[in-house]
Amino acid sequence: NVDASAGSNFFESFFDYFGNSNGDSNAALPRPQQVATKFAPYPWRITRGSFVTAARESLQRLDQDKLAIAQLHWSTANYQPLQERALWEGIADVYDEGLCEGVGVSNYGPRQLLKINEYLKERGVPLATAQIQYSLLTADASKDALSACDEVGCRLISYSPLCLGMLTGKYSVEKNILPAQLPRRQLFKEILPGAAPLLKTLEAIAKENDKTMAQTAINWTIAKGGVPIPGSKNLQQAQENLGAVGWSLKPDAVAELDLAASKVTKPMIQNIFQTK
Repeated sequence: NVDASAGSNFFESFFDYFGNSNGDSNAALPRPQQVATKFAPYPWRITRGSFVTAARESLQRLDQDKLAIAQLHWSTANYQPLQERALWEGIADVYDEGLCEGVGVSNYGPRQLLKINEYLKERGVPLATAQIQYSLLTADASKDALSACDEVGCRLISYSPLCLGMLTGKYSVEKNILPAQLPRRQLFKEILPGAAPLLKTLEAIAKENDKTMAQTAINWTIAKGGVPIPGSKNLQQAQENLGAVGWSLKPDAVAELDLAASKVTKPMIQNIFQTK
């Protein structure tokens, strides 16, 4: 609720974020709010009508008449291409039924983004957003996606703008300050050494602006045209994240961070559902 009390009115959710398919993550949001909800292309969700049903159920849990954005959580083009058409038809039907203000996609690469945009244009449905993993540690790999968003006229939503916390400055391989979970711990060991120059640059620019590294990293995504949706595990993190708005990095600082990001030797791995 701290985000809402501070003036934030846009929240992104998914009915199964917490491993509970009863809609807890949606129902827990403060109301009324602008909510962008994802609909996953589960193996049993193979008809267009199933997406309309899912949208109605989500709205019932949210106690709202309309979603701000109805999003496809990922594309099935990599492993079940025949299901992809039903996804497109279903999300367009959600819009035509008046259940959302706009539609969006998540984990769609530039090629797939252009394809669904052509279909939606034929249906007269505006593609509002494209959500990808976008941060200083994925910037180089995401350049084409950013250009594709500009081409189709949709807004990029940046999830994981702090890259699992790697850009906060609180982790260190040298000091053995790493996540407790083994898979994530190993990932940090592989990525952080090659990101050291970037983190040093980020720290310096943060100090120049009297901000934290996390706030500076989030503000960078805004400067690049993205809408960051950082996660918060506790009140302190939520309050810190809010400090990323209400100010702007200077163009030379953005350029300096761009250059440092381009020199990262091992970028963050892509989401397994990310398409080309």
